[in-house]
Amino acid sequence: MRTNDTMIISLLRDNSRISLTRMSKITKIPISTLYERLKNFNKGLIRKHTALVDFAQLGFSARARVLLKVPKEELQNLRTSLISCPALNELYKINNGYDFMAEFIFATMKDLEEYLDKLGEQFSLEKEEVFYIIDELRREEFLSKAQIWMLGERGK
Repeated sequence: MRTNDTMIISLLRDNSRISLTRMSKITKIPISTLYERLKNFNKGLIRKHTALVDFAQLGFSARARVLLKVPKEELQNLRTSLISCPALNELYKINNGYDFMAEFIFATMKDLEEYLDKLGEQFSLEKEEVFYIIDELRREEFLSKAQIWMLGERGK
């Protein structure tokens, strides 16, 4: 990825509503070039436009990251079950002794515990680790500080 592309992405992650005019002044890239680059980003680099939500303010106060391991013959069924869960926020296939890492968001801790109990009854869980998210300290910050990239202090 070129440095200019990194700067553009950083500016967008820092403020997704930044105007092309402002972005052009900061990056010294012509507006027409910025427009073309953004159009190309939407063809593959940027997968989804989204908002960062404070789920607690919406009444969803129970959040947890859960690590799961099942026998190989149950992998696909567990994956399908997890994906179909309306409380699933994120799902990753991982390594180091586990198969999946999932983030769930429920209204109450009781709802979360009941779901995990049902999951344990439905599948032969070999390993399960639950990490309750107490407080969010930092989220979605990578490549969001454009000034660092503009100074040329890229992660070398």
